[in-house]
Amino acid sequence: MIYNVLDNKYVGEGMFHIKIEGSFEAKMGQFFMLRAWDKYPLLSRPISIYDIDEEGISFLYKVVGEGTKIISNLKKGDEIELQGPYGNGFEKVGGRVALIGGGVGIAPLYMVAKNIPNCDVYLGFREDRIAVDDFENVCDNLFTTVGDTFITDIIDFNKYDHLIVCGPTPMMKKILDLTKDTNVRVQVSLENHMACGVGACLVCTCKTKDGNKRTCKDGPVFWGEDVIL
Repeated sequence: MIYNVLDNKYVGEGMFHIKIEGSFEAKMGQFFMLRAWDKYPLLSRPISIYDIDEEGISFLYKVVGEGTKIISNLKKGDEIELQGPYGNGFEKVGGRVALIGGGVGIAPLYMVAKNIPNCDVYLGFREDRIAVDDFENVCDNLFTTVGDTFITDIIDFNKYDHLIVCGPTPMMKKILDLTKDTNVRVQVSLENHMACGVGACLVCTCKTKDGNKRTCKDGPVFWGEDVIL
């Protein structure tokens, strides 16, 4: 369907925050396919949901190619096509919960922080701290790192029952390795390249203990003990 852009602004580290007018329902961790062009590029762009409120839906995305570059140039009132929501979202958990994000991987965690009470949030950045005011308003404690300090270096994993993670594959793999012999359960949101978004093309296939799975259809959220990174 076609919707109108409410706002689209640069927030740092090559990332933009776009808000789109309309009424939406989705689960935390799901994504939409976004498109603001006719024939080229051929494929729409899969982008995780950042937030949904009474005005519309918002996405935090990074410009990495022609499609996201076009989206970054949209202004208030411009039209954009959204298809979705797609994918398997995060499971709501209790106990002591930490959300861990790196780079643009912080995007799906804001909606999680709004829906899981009493969570701590850990965000790692290369240069700029992004969206910290948003997260501070919805979580118990916010911790950030910038530059050469890895976010995984400041976390005491023994404090938590559940981890919800999205970010670069090396970061997620390190977290799974560090919690492998503990009772901490981990949900990861994979960032594999996607094409169709509905599980038909198999471009986004990932390895799991039960064989290959489609990140867009069977994921993007998986339990950490099930995936092979």
